[in-house]
Amino acid sequence: MQLNKYTLISLCALLFSILCIQTGCEDPDGTPDKLDLPVLTTSDLNLKEDDVDQNFSLELNLTGDNKTNAVVSFSVISGSAFKDTDFKVTTAGKIVFAPGETKKTIEIVLLGDEVIEAKKTFTVKLYNPINMTLAKDVVLVTLEDDDDNTQGLIIPEKGYTTPLQYEGYKLAWADEFDSTALNPNNWVYETGAGGWGNDELQHYREENVSLTEGKLVITAKQQKFGSSNYTSSRIKTQGKKSFKFGRIDIRAALPEGKGLWPALWMLGTNITSVGWPNCGEIDIMELTGDLPNRVLGTVHFGQSFAERQKSSNSKYLSGNNNFQDEFHVFSLIWKENLIEFYVDDEKYHTITPANTGAVPYPFNKNFFFIMNVAVGGNLPGSPDASTPFPQSMIVDYIRVFQPM
Repeated sequence: MQLNKYTLISLCALLFSILCIQTGCEDPDGTPDKLDLPVLTTSDLNLKEDDVDQNFSLELNLTGDNKTNAVVSFSVISGSAFKDTDFKVTTAGKIVFAPGETKKTIEIVLLGDEVIEAKKTFTVKLYNPINMTLAKDVVLVTLEDDDDNTQGLIIPEKGYTTPLQYEGYKLAWADEFDSTALNPNNWVYETGAGGWGNDELQHYREENVSLTEGKLVITAKQQKFGSSNYTSSRIKTQGKKSFKFGRIDIRAALPEGKGLWPALWMLGTNITSVGWPNCGEIDIMELTGDLPNRVLGTVHFGQSFAERQKSSNSKYLSGNNNFQDEFHVFSLIWKENLIEFYVDDEKYHTITPANTGAVPYPFNKNFFFIMNVAVGGNLPGSPDASTPFPQSMIVDYIRVFQPM
């Protein structure tokens, strides 16, 4: 049978159609066959909220052969995190991948604050894919609050402890930190930056103090705030509690890392009238984080800043032990013309009027307490890349005993 040209054309078209079905060739309008559509992939996000606004990107990746415009729409759905309160999305609601493009982003702004908050979430819904398929159509975005100082905090379970009574003494005052907030009858905050007379690098804030599991936690963070790159806290009993003589016990575990400078110390209550160092300073405990197995006991004195003097001694732990591993008790036995420094009831430094020589001995009067974690400064130097952040000083109790 002889086939005319029209029959041959029809047969060729039929064979071409069968071949296209089997091999997945493109339609005449250039739209890829469904089996060859590129796939859009993305992942859930975990973001850490700061005190200032931060920019983040949700990445969208297109895998496969993108030969034409691939389009997807999206919407943002508030959950426990709310739009315009906790976050903003600055990308328009439609994403277009031009031919050959493989990556796009949805830009998110986290709105910073200084409020301790629970973990929050919102979702990004992807829909109406054109010339693509979706590996997942809902993205979960989780916001973690940097103001929660207890995230990742490890409180030592062991350590030295001291009794609630001593022969010949009565308990005059104590703070066991068993509440959920700092007791305003005992403590006030000192806040701000400015070096604090020691070229320190931190900005002191109230938000870096937490009370958890019956412990006071002062946390130093590598965190931009104002002109400072670090934040921490400093609290004192000035105007609330002051004492002269007795036994003082402070049970604490200390931070580590180059440039960290935790301190438990005292200043004379007359500092507002005579200034420092004329008021006298008693450093019950100082540690530089580059030597985590050593603490210092120090007094400062002098009739003017230019004539400032000090007397100091060190206490090292044995072996590979550090002051971060367990709680230790830092104590003073404080009498007229005598101050003795102890760690875990082992005396390592003594101060008498002989230490001040011709300079008046300023330690026979009332003093108040200060607790802080400084970052950088004249004593420890600055942090470096090896310094771990955040780092916390954990205080279990402070107790003041006075003679009966």
